[in-house]
Amino acid sequence: MVAPFWISRLQDIEEGLARVSQGSVRTLASSAGGRAIPIAEYGTQEDFHRQANYSSACGAGDPAFYARKSDQAKPVLLIVGGIHGGELEGIAAVMNLIHLLETGTDYRGNPYPYITENAHRFRLLLIPCMNPDGRARLPIDTLIDVPYEQFVYYMQGSWKDGTLCKWPDCKAVHPIKDAAGYLGSYFNDDGVNMMHDHFFAPMAKETSALLALADREAVDFSVLLHGGANSEVHFTTIPYLPLYIANRHQAFNGRMAKAYAEQGIPFADRNLIEADTGNYPFPSFNLTSAIHHVCGGMSLTFESNMGLDGPGVKLTPDAILDSHLVLFEQMFRFSLE
Repeated sequence: MVAPFWISRLQDIEEGLARVSQGSVRTLASSAGGRAIPIAEYGTQEDFHRQANYSSACGAGDPAFYARKSDQAKPVLLIVGGIHGGELEGIAAVMNLIHLLETGTDYRGNPYPYITENAHRFRLLLIPCMNPDGRARLPIDTLIDVPYEQFVYYMQGSWKDGTLCKWPDCKAVHPIKDAAGYLGSYFNDDGVNMMHDHFFAPMAKETSALLALADREAVDFSVLLHGGANSEVHFTTIPYLPLYIANRHQAFNGRMAKAYAEQGIPFADRNLIEADTGNYPFPSFNLTSAIHHVCGGMSLTFESNMGLDGPGVKLTPDAILDSHLVLFEQMFRFSLE
């Protein structure tokens, strides 16, 4: 049974966003399958007196040529759910955050005073589902208690011979559409996994739209919300980042370890500073890496617990939602320090 606060269907996203009045809603882009990708925005976009793109500004020795931000500038936060359309946890979390900003409580009726009292201090860019094609392909509305093998089928799909297309082999053919028997919800309708697009010439217009948004808004802190099966909640290490940003990631990771411990939420406290060992093959330069390199901001991948019927840690729907709302509050606190 789907919890009433578990808002993840495309129709429910549309209906929920239609009630937004404190912020504004627009269509960021259309998916490969022609589905709208809505974004909710809170706070006014500021003029950062841009003279160059981020790369060129760094080449000139001063990122301020890209975005000249005073101490009074509002931090720009980007939170994205549903990069993999079947990973419903982030979709439900972003919808609950929007409901919180609109009404003062999440869909359960729970308040988060720090978030509501400080939201006006930010420019918030909230995308519930970046991959509506994948979400439309998932025939269920929750993965809570779904058996692990069925979860793999829903996420990565199957090959043409009917065998499961498991992780990480699902990345060995890309775009995967012509090799798939059942196209899993990882992918848009063209079979592109946005996390591993060709970022210098994106295959997916969804990818182009997200990178253009991060660039245009000069995002300070972005988080892509993913599902990590029945793992403890955690952040993944993002390679190819300047040490300064990696150290910021590590500092935030330490903050989250304390915040989750206080809430009794299992968290894997990982080292987020990637060391180049010189070994081949090298780590993937993925969408999270690319977002940093277009805007210069912190850029993290959050892996949620999914509550599957399988091995590992199994959280309840309430605990899964709580893990995200704790994340959002700590993003606020960290960004204001």
